[in-house]
Amino acid sequence: MLLFDGRPWLGANFWSRSGGPLMWRNYDPDLVTQELRVLREHGMNLTRSFFYWPDFHPEPDRVDDEMVDRYADFLDRHTAQGMATIPTFIVGHMSGENWDPAWRQGRDLYADVWMVGRQAWFVERMTARFHEHPAVAGWLISNEMPIYGEPAAREQVTPWAQLMVQAVRAGGGTQPVSIGDGAWGMEVTGRDNGFSVRDLAGLTDFVGPHVYRMENDVVRQHLTAAFICELSCFAGRPVVLEEFGVTDSFVSAEHAAQYYRQILHNSLLAGATGWLAWNNTDFDNLFTQDPYRHHPFEMRFGLTDVTGAPKPQLLAVREFADILREVDFPHCTRPEPEVALVVPSYLEHRYPFTEPADNSHLFDVLRQSYVAAREADLTVAAARELDGLPDAKLYLVPSAKQLTAPTWRHLAEQAERGAVVFVSYSAGNHGTQRGMWHADLDGMFGVSHTLRYGMVDPVTDDEVAVTFVADFGVLGAGTTLRFRAGGNEHERVFLPVRATDGEVVAVDRHGNPVLVRKRAGAGHLVLCTHPLEAMAAALPGVNPEPTHRIYDALAVIAGVSRAVTVADPLVHVGELSHADGRRFVWLVSQAERELEVEPAGGRLADLASGEPLDEVTLRPYGVRVLALEDF
Repeated sequence: MLLFDGRPWLGANFWSRSGGPLMWRNYDPDLVTQELRVLREHGMNLTRSFFYWPDFHPEPDRVDDEMVDRYADFLDRHTAQGMATIPTFIVGHMSGENWDPAWRQGRDLYADVWMVGRQAWFVERMTARFHEHPAVAGWLISNEMPIYGEPAAREQVTPWAQLMVQAVRAGGGTQPVSIGDGAWGMEVTGRDNGFSVRDLAGLTDFVGPHVYRMENDVVRQHLTAAFICELSCFAGRPVVLEEFGVTDSFVSAEHAAQYYRQILHNSLLAGATGWLAWNNTDFDNLFTQDPYRHHPFEMRFGLTDVTGAPKPQLLAVREFADILREVDFPHCTRPEPEVALVVPSYLEHRYPFTEPADNSHLFDVLRQSYVAAREADLTVAAARELDGLPDAKLYLVPSAKQLTAPTWRHLAEQAERGAVVFVSYSAGNHGTQRGMWHADLDGMFGVSHTLRYGMVDPVTDDEVAVTFVADFGVLGAGTTLRFRAGGNEHERVFLPVRATDGEVVAVDRHGNPVLVRKRAGAGHLVLCTHPLEAMAAALPGVNPEPTHRIYDALAVIAGVSRAVTVADPLVHVGELSHADGRRFVWLVSQAERELEVEPAGGRLADLASGEPLDEVTLRPYGVRVLALEDF
């Protein structure tokens, strides 16, 4: 965890409203002090700041001394407010426009040796100037280089990043450093932009996702940043949610505050330990200045309005800061996950003769599975096939078209040792080599499939009714779950099977087996013949949907421990433990109305008063953090 003054990084990306990216030309020291003060008064201890490249580096071998002096004053004003900042070096992209130093003249930022050398020189020179200042908490090499420098080959980007990090160290910088690329690489998105999150994590001290998603499902929207934080955990590096936020142009004031509350708390429960909102202020006064002239919605991303008055989202940040203080967050840890969400290597590795859709489709499937797991109050770990799967009580392999042959064998062995392995079938989302890439599906799951080569068996019902014919964890025989069927002609299909030495647990309305359970040594292998997660991922406004009930039953069968559960899937439970033995429970509502819930499990108490609580009231999209008194 990265700390400043004993507290986790919590702050905002900062441009003064005196000029936005041109603030250094119109630098107003007193205004900067006012802007910093309002952030500090709302619990923030950090900003991310920017060396606007055309101004700070006007010639290949010269930095602008006046700009540097103004930045030095900026740092001093942070110190006066008890705050720190993270300087960002290569700032050629910002808020819908790219700006070059005049001398770049189209040179390639990664492959042109002279151009790489100029960037490294600038990074080293600026680091040498400021590395001893107490207000410098860390360094960022760039701002969203995949947009500014455009996607490039990994073989070019990784060496470029290595040279930039070395330039920080050569300049005397000992503070944590990262790239500022947004963590949009293949390991997270399934799309290769050259910026490998895995490679860059090996070179840096933290990973910094930037998340601005447009979604069609509220629950997915509220959990996507958290899921991306889960996927961004590499090499044990801290995850800092480096950019997130909303513009008033796209969201009401009430929903802006709710969005902030959801992103902050859900990402914390997903392992994030630092947060930098986009951004500190509105820029209504800069309506004639680019980029705000042609991207006017960019004027309204602020935590304060153009007068400096706090907006509702800043009040949500202050509430979050209060919670971090009350639980003494730097001394808290997440519980050790007993559930592994298997991330196929096909997300981040392009195997020979595979399709790009094999990679990118996995993000949607895995995220939907993550949503269902959270609805079942499960703490899950993103378990990457490429790194070898950890030991777990329960493995979730959602809508799985592809795993490598050794991993299928390994999962079977884990079941033999006592784990529960759940696999839902998928033929993929395109017509190339369509089907489940498994050499012995029948033998592993105790079935005999009746597929026809090159054909699929479509799900013809818009609603798949799944009736349990045997008890399955907490789901008794006779229970019926109803799933909406989404997806294209390749996704909306099922696997026709007959049970051999597997037990049919649930069937659809046509009598087709939907869940088959096979005893394997001390554990269980469970096959779902329908791609539940993929079908749900393809639908708008689908959550909550009943996959969480299957996950809940699997957790009971696997003996997964949960301190507290809530029956309503619109309330998600999370937990942190303090080093002194205290335990804290988060209740996060995904309901647009006020809810009253009765958590089951350990005894809960109000964090401030210690009053025991059998029933908890949650405001719309609200969060309550409670003390867990016993379990």
